Amino acid sequence: MEPTSLNIENGLLVVGWSDGTATKHRPVDLRNACPCATCREKKRGDEDPKPKGLLPVLSLAEAQPLAVKKMRPVGNYAYNIQFSDGHDSGIFTFDLIRSLAC
Repeated sequence: MEPTSLNIENGLLVVGWSDGTATKHRPVDLRNACPCATCREKKRGDEDPKPKGLLPVLSLAEAQPLAVKKMRPVGNYAYNIQFSDGHDSGIFTFDLIRSLAC
């Protein structure tokens, strides 16, 4: 299964597939499923207890609604997705993208 079209509609990434179907994806779901090494380590670290009393600090980009800014093909099997929060190191296989449809 391969993507045949990519569009943004009402803030959702809409992917048309070679079988004629289309899937919709919320940027936050894609970002949360990022398979890059940094995100995987961060997810593993979430199991550790957090110090109490510390407030998180967000950058201006992180405080804005998340959006897909750019997608570029990686070979014939994946896309690299750039998000509005600046993150751009994940390689999302076609199978992963399809499995994350909302």
